[in-house]
Amino acid sequence: MTGTTPQPPWPVVLVGARGHGRWHLANLCRLAAQGTVRLAGVCDLTPLTTAELDGLGPVAQSDDFEELLATTGARVAVLCTPIPTHADLALTAARHGVHLLVEKPPAPSYAEFRRLADGVEAAGVACTIGFQSLGSHALPAVRALLADGALGEPTGIGAAGAWVRDEAYFRRAPWAGHRRLDGTDVLDGVLTNPLAHAVATALALDGSTAAEDVTRVETELFHAHAIESDDTSCVRVTTARGSRVTVAATLCAATAAEPYVVVHGTRGRLTFWYKQDRVLLQRAGHAPEETTYGRTDLLANLLDHLTHGTPLLVPPAATGAFMRVLEAVRCAPDPAALPPDAWHPAPGTTADGSTLRRVVPGIDGLVAASADTLSLYSELGARWALPQEVRSG
Repeated sequence: MTGTTPQPPWPVVLVGARGHGRWHLANLCRLAAQGTVRLAGVCDLTPLTTAELDGLGPVAQSDDFEELLATTGARVAVLCTPIPTHADLALTAARHGVHLLVEKPPAPSYAEFRRLADGVEAAGVACTIGFQSLGSHALPAVRALLADGALGEPTGIGAAGAWVRDEAYFRRAPWAGHRRLDGTDVLDGVLTNPLAHAVATALALDGSTAAEDVTRVETELFHAHAIESDDTSCVRVTTARGSRVTVAATLCAATAAEPYVVVHGTRGRLTFWYKQDRVLLQRAGHAPEETTYGRTDLLANLLDHLTHGTPLLVPPAATGAFMRVLEAVRCAPDPAALPPDAWHPAPGTTADGSTLRRVVPGIDGLVAASADTLSLYSELGARWALPQEVRSG
């Protein structure tokens, strides 16, 4: 953090205003209405319309990020661009002394992550990574419960994500569904992008967030859709403290469900639906207790950090363990294509059913069973996940 503490509103540039960038645009509108920020510029290949910028006042637009930084006097940039562009854009901002919110995942490899993290630290700018679930007030509350022995001795953490995505989802951008594109790492897989929050949240609940906290990662990567990357995968992480963290996820569920993390203990279990900030505590000798918590917006946290010195909730160092998992996925053998008899087509998510999706029968139950038992798909007996010699035996 630099030593200056200017008064709000902070001039902000949004880089990437389409797709998920629309969420950030809406958040900037909310913060602008509170007088916290001023949208000084938008950097996108397709400029936003007057209607899209309604209520935000005059906003500079350009597809040249560096030029936009120089002309707007921006102090903060929100990066919501293709994964392989994050490091270069972040370092460009850092050269201008501009603080950052970088969308998750921060980079497509551990080497690129280190280049980003080391570069912004050397430049003396603040940076937060957009794992919004890590702003949930449920996290410190759950950690306090565990420290007080509410579940007895922790025995492991499992996360489950069963989502529905149709074939159009994998055509949303040229890099969608790729592990690499034109020789550059992309890592647009189910565990590293759409359900990356499940991985990061499970690790955070375990207290294993730094890169050195991860000692081993087992991977099982598959895809039902005609893509290069994975859409149905699981990992098991062994941490330096000896705990086990599993994450099972799919984009080929029969029915979309809220993703969650389960903390297992010798005297009970705790379930955290992280998109809803909702926690269910179940333990011996007590009635179930359900609590919904608040959440701190990560951009607001970054601005509080710059203005008042409030600690950042998700600095790059707090995503090191996640990046070790991403690196294990990157270095693993390419995801295996599920055999044709392991999935079936179904109507997609459009109202008229004009697009198709691929459903893996039984995957909804397998994802839940993995979180319950801390097991991988192969250990749960999924035929398509067994080694070839077992499958054909």
